Amino acid sequence: MTDSIPATMDRRTLFSLIGKAAGTAVMYEAMTSLAYAAESTYKGPVDLKGALKGSSVLILGSGLAGMVAAYELRKAGYKVQILEYQNRSGGRNWSLYGGDVFTELGGATQNIAFDKGLYLNPGPWRIPHHHKGVLHYCKLLGVQLEPFVQVNYNAYAHSTKAFGGKPQRYRTVQADFDGYVAELLAKTVQQEKLAQPVTKEDQEILLQALRQWGALDKDYAYSKNLTSADRRGFDHPPGGGLDAQPTPTDPIALSDLLKSGLWRTIGTAHGYDVQTTLFQPVGGMGMIGRAFGRELDGVIRYNAKVTEIRQDQRGVTVSFVDSVAGGAVQTAHADWCVCTIPASVLSQIPITVGDKMQAAINSLPYAASAKVGLQMKRRFWEEDDGIYGGISYTDQPNSLIGYPSTDFFKPGKGVLLGAYTFGSNAVEYTAMSPQERIAKTVDYGANIHPQYRAEFETGAAVAWHRVPWTLGCAGSWTEAGRAAHYADLCAIDGRIVLAGEHASMIPAWQEGAILSSLDAIGRLHQRIVQG
Repeated sequence: MTDSIPATMDRRTLFSLIGKAAGTAVMYEAMTSLAYAAESTYKGPVDLKGALKGSSVLILGSGLAGMVAAYELRKAGYKVQILEYQNRSGGRNWSLYGGDVFTELGGATQNIAFDKGLYLNPGPWRIPHHHKGVLHYCKLLGVQLEPFVQVNYNAYAHSTKAFGGKPQRYRTVQADFDGYVAELLAKTVQQEKLAQPVTKEDQEILLQALRQWGALDKDYAYSKNLTSADRRGFDHPPGGGLDAQPTPTDPIALSDLLKSGLWRTIGTAHGYDVQTTLFQPVGGMGMIGRAFGRELDGVIRYNAKVTEIRQDQRGVTVSFVDSVAGGAVQTAHADWCVCTIPASVLSQIPITVGDKMQAAINSLPYAASAKVGLQMKRRFWEEDDGIYGGISYTDQPNSLIGYPSTDFFKPGKGVLLGAYTFGSNAVEYTAMSPQERIAKTVDYGANIHPQYRAEFETGAAVAWHRVPWTLGCAGSWTEAGRAAHYADLCAIDGRIVLAGEHASMIPAWQEGAILSSLDAIGRLHQRIVQG
């Protein structure tokens, strides 16, 4: 650690170092993996004035992108129809409840056995406060929201390779890491190794700031005392009467903390897309899709599997079959088409578009992801461990444990998000049967919460590359891929325009789907009215 502190530094270098110590390096790593930060450019409903009377638009897919397009176009006066592969609206805006049945690619079928009121969100599970498009439609449709707890300092950071596999409270890792970094920076300032642009007055102010930030003692050391214990916790907390005297805890040694790798978890909540406040729909994320479906009753044709998309100078004709009953091929026709089918599926459907759009569709891979929900007989994480909402992190393949941000103190059962994983871990999960995914997730979780063994009751597991209507979690753009194909993917090709999270700069987020849809129909409307 000390080797990473240069002998001299200017202001920018100094404050960059502080930012990295506080976790922004993790934030930028996450931003890079998604290509862009999850900011929203939503400025209100799109202006579609002057729609040509009788003009029709066929929309493929009733995810949020498709339903936003249908809602706004219909409001503007267009005739709209949606073809939807499934028997429900929402797409990846989806919650699994008791009584639901889900059959994945390969034929494995899960009969969800959660108790009434309990659910798993296989797709999105939180809404950032700055995702104004999602929030707008939730308000418009009367979808009730409640807080989503992202950070819980009483949750755990866990490594199988450190501290004998014993999980550490998130707060102790955060406090100790901040403390040691503050101590090292304070020593650097005291040794006057800063370049001249940082004045003596600035150094003194900075020292006081570091003492407060890192809970340092009067000698600018991070040590065992009541000040540091006020961050990381007490062996015996302050009480009343004769039991009032608190006793501090021993900080984890700096070397042990660095070698553990647990510091990787503490920067997660600094990412702009998960900074508080976040929200979730009461009753499950799928409540948004349900509300849109009610609003668009009669517009959506369900169980319609698209098999071909053809366009000519007169319009767009889409062939489809009943995804449940099969039977003869049917067709739907409109003047224009908004296609929100994921590129992973669309690349397998014959479509009349130019070479550039076809190449863009074919070039976009989809990220692997898996989620597992575990119903427990009692809410032991609250009753035994004092964890109310938030996330514990682990280096095991399940990656994290998400605690429900609802029904606090409610007696009885609850559903944990036992696994939410990406990359190679998700590929490993995808290769398993649903029952194996659930069993493995229980095994991993028991290393953090031993209560898993006795309290587990039933589960549900979704690996997104086995979801027939998506074949992956979300569009996984690379920087090179975006440069080569993004503009062509979003362009209007004749009478067809694409929309969805994959056609946005904030992929994998519902906000990206909504913004993409609004942009697409705005441009399509201009094309229509201009002739």
